[in-house]
Amino acid sequence: MNYLRAIRSGFIVWVLLIITFATLGSIPGIKDPMLQQTIVVAFLIIGYSILGATLYYKKDKNQHGLKLGLVISATALVLDVLITVPFFEIPAGRSYLSFFTSPLLWMLVFINTMTVYIYWVLSVRRQFK
Repeated sequence: MNYLRAIRSGFIVWVLLIITFATLGSIPGIKDPMLQQTIVVAFLIIGYSILGATLYYKKDKNQHGLKLGLVISATALVLDVLITVPFFEIPAGRSYLSFFTSPLLWMLVFINTMTVYIYWVLSVRRQFK
């Protein structure tokens, strides 16, 4: 696996997610902003994950999709530890604990990982059969 390229794909997915959450968070009048943002992002992350996988698989078709999905998700989680929580969550009155124990976060991680895996099954692996 080319980890640098996989991490780059994870970084791109993370940036798109941060931009989406920031944009959705600036919409006034939402009653439960976290839940509504997560629902919208749950659909958008599918496209973001496909974009990340497409960028990776342009040059390396031999990598298993589940492994790539896990690296992309892990990259986003590390960036959450280093940037999202200290610069966005803590100033808003939340903590590392509240961020990383949120079932919504883990649902997004699961969707991301499974989307990359399904992309690999349908687009990459199928080419070799």
